[in-house]
Amino acid sequence: MLLVPPTTMMDFFRKSEGVWFTQRTVHQFDSGDDQSGESKLYVQMLEADDLRVKQVCEPQGIDPAIAAGGASFMWKEHEDTREPNPEQAAVLVDVPDDETGRSGKLLRNQGYVEKIPVVSRYWFGKDGILTIDTDYENNQGQERCWFITDDFRARVSTVRTMDGVYLMTYCSERRCVSETTLADMIQHNLARAEV
Repeated sequence: MLLVPPTTMMDFFRKSEGVWFTQRTVHQFDSGDDQSGESKLYVQMLEADDLRVKQVCEPQGIDPAIAAGGASFMWKEHEDTREPNPEQAAVLVDVPDDETGRSGKLLRNQGYVEKIPVVSRYWFGKDGILTIDTDYENNQGQERCWFITDDFRARVSTVRTMDGVYLMTYCSERRCVSETTLADMIQHNLARAEV
């Protein structure tokens, strides 16, 4: 089946909804240090009338009525068996530039680099790659994300600090299959084997 990449932020959020297994590698150019790790990413869609959308818009002086909706992002270490804490979720809100939805503002209750409310600019290329540019108080960041299949995607981000230090991160993300879906797949394949 041919992949249809998302071309609006709301489509991107819909396609991203669920749980993802993330493998990441981080390279710091100033020290040459590389780090790697594994985590789980939990993405939940938020409709435009969700109270969290309003709570992100209003402090940044944005009318919640022009927001298309948003998503909640939660992370935890892969081996951590506890449920993620919704109080620590990053909430992202889509404010598209126009009716095409291919570009706009992305409001966040907390940034990835600095844990402060931030407004980013985003756009989708014709190739389906999402680019997000963010200016923090002390850093500049760019993230690019694209789907390779419906259940596998890649993210690359760079961060430049005021003193010129660069950080680059590469993540590959694979959608996690629920226990119910996995059991259904096993039963389906067992039934096929009996035929």
